[in-house]
Amino acid sequence: MRLSNRNKASAYNFIHTLLLMFLIAGAGAFILEEYKFDILGWESIFLITVPILFLGIFYLSGRQIFEYDSDGEALHFRNRNIIPFLSKPLSDEFPKYKLVSYEIINIFFIKRLYIKISSKNSGSIMLKYEISFLTKKEVNDLKASLNKVVKSN
Repeated sequence: MRLSNRNKASAYNFIHTLLLMFLIAGAGAFILEEYKFDILGWESIFLITVPILFLGIFYLSGRQIFEYDSDGEALHFRNRNIIPFLSKPLSDEFPKYKLVSYEIINIFFIKRLYIKISSKNSGSIMLKYEISFLTKKEVNDLKASLNKVVKSN
């Protein structure tokens, strides 16, 4: 089974650009408010803090693009950010028989996938992927596919 939200990258780029434009416009409005108009008073700080808060939520929710492939004898996971220099992309490939278990953690708007695989050297390894930008249907499909692999082991 293949699962990918790569086709949504343009939407994530648009959201990122829009949030940056709101931040720049808010900073400009804040500067004008503080030094020229002085209409809002202390509430003018919200012109900067609200866009920074939304950008923080966007970045904290993790890497946007997640790809999963279970066709063949191996499992392949890829997780990358739409902004290449922001974080290092993750790419792991291992045989299906090494998969021991998995767990999906959902805390507010952040979703993580933890994969436990067996290893000769250290016994087991925990891999972490950020799946916050997957839809509920995609997460359910991922669970079904991983359950199938775990049961066959």
